[in-house]
Amino acid sequence: MGETNSGSKSSKWSLEGMTALVTGGSKGIGYAIVEELAQLGATVHTCSRNEAELNESLKEWTTKGYRVTGSVSDVASRIDREELIARVSSQFNGKLNILKQTLDFTAEDFAFLINTNLESCFHLSQLAHPLLKASEAAIAMNQVTKNLACEWAKDNIRTNCVAPGPIRTPLGDKHFKEETIRNAVISQTPLGRIGEAEEVSSLVAFLCSPAASYITGQIICVDGGYAVKGFHI
Repeated sequence: MGETNSGSKSSKWSLEGMTALVTGGSKGIGYAIVEELAQLGATVHTCSRNEAELNESLKEWTTKGYRVTGSVSDVASRIDREELIARVSSQFNGKLNILKQTLDFTAEDFAFLINTNLESCFHLSQLAHPLLKASEAAIAMNQVTKNLACEWAKDNIRTNCVAPGPIRTPLGDKHFKEETIRNAVISQTPLGRIGEAEEVSSLVAFLCSPAASYITGQIICVDGGYAVKGFHI
């Protein structure tokens, strides 16, 4: 078979040389994604509102030898988003390959969710566009509510959505601890269990890699089949 645009087999499964920004990376799905990208060779900057949690995560990643840095930032704040992108631009010499925003399930009010999940994604994408454009192979990843949008900005743009179903995270587990809720969710999930954050991050990393270069316009559910019965209990 002839070689595809993905390059050699060794390189198409690697993120070596790429830079990534993952917001909300100190725990849950965000933490798993930081680890997955770093394991594949990417240099990652992440942020969190909780400085103690962030510092603890950074220590763990340093011990593992990952190239991960972090800063305290609240993506719900416009000023914080601007400062975050300015920091990343300086750190990564004006170029960025991967932008990924994540937020676990919360019980906070609707206005906060819209500001954090929707407006922050739109604004961060605007701010990061010059950095992504400056890279030869740029991937932008944003989350709106529970959807992750992946864009490959090279010669063309490809967009895929990853829709996580019931996943174990620090915030999600607050709900799953209630036996009636946990059992109801499991009963609606064909695989018969709640998913792990690593089962989402592995797909995110794949979509970020050259190996996924011919995948575009797809909505991929990581939910154990939960969506088949509809998003209800």
